[in-house]
Amino acid sequence: MKLFLTSSPAGNYFTSDGKRAACKLDESNAFVEELKKCWKENAKCLMISAAPDEYEMNDSIRDIFLQAFPMSGLSVSEMMVWDHRNTEQEENYLAQYDMLLLSGGHVPTQNVFFKEIQLRDRIADYDGIVIGISAGTMNCADLVYAMPELEGEALDKTYRRFILGLGLTDIMVISHYQYLKDVMLDGMNMIEDIGYADSMGRSFYALPDGSYIEITDDKTILYGEAYLIRDGKLTKICENGESLDISREEDLEKLILLKRCKEA
Repeated sequence: MKLFLTSSPAGNYFTSDGKRAACKLDESNAFVEELKKCWKENAKCLMISAAPDEYEMNDSIRDIFLQAFPMSGLSVSEMMVWDHRNTEQEENYLAQYDMLLLSGGHVPTQNVFFKEIQLRDRIADYDGIVIGISAGTMNCADLVYAMPELEGEALDKTYRRFILGLGLTDIMVISHYQYLKDVMLDGMNMIEDIGYADSMGRSFYALPDGSYIEITDDKTILYGEAYLIRDGKLTKICENGESLDISREEDLEKLILLKRCKEA
């Protein structure tokens, strides 16, 4: 498996009248270049929904990416959608696809659907490309940080902020950092008041759109601007246009210590 954890790979934009239209994927930080290294010609693709009952929206997103990948030089023979229209599938359903796209949306909603279709077990032996987008990225973790994002969730004592994910990585991601750092939810800043507090004893990788993490069997490489939130502190660990091997925890610890010493 080759796993790409993205905040957003682009591939679409909104027109002046508010409609979504297809465009090339974000080519910054060598994202398309890295995809091309492992992409199969006329790839068969499956998009797994974050909103399994929103059929019209799912089809629209599917159609966008069906155009966006070829615009970026990544040929596609088909792009199917897995939502509540087709939950009953044979055990080897995923094996017929070259790429799985885990779409963005509300993390807990997608997580429930993933459990319903037993995706954690099904995807464990998958041998193709997996691309996570926002919620899809966050749900790839073994333990998922489901940061509150809807009104009332930050104050709801029954809301579960840590849930079982797909188990494809131990990395917990916060997507859309460039946006969330200024967002207030239930009277709190989403990063400084919510994320920092939840990071005590844990580590979150905060990724702006355009940054991503590429995971193979032997390496985990971070591309682009990124921040590590750990024990209530934020450290910038990578710049846009650069990459960082985060496979070894001890190397990352040295980097964090060095950067914090420079900031002191």
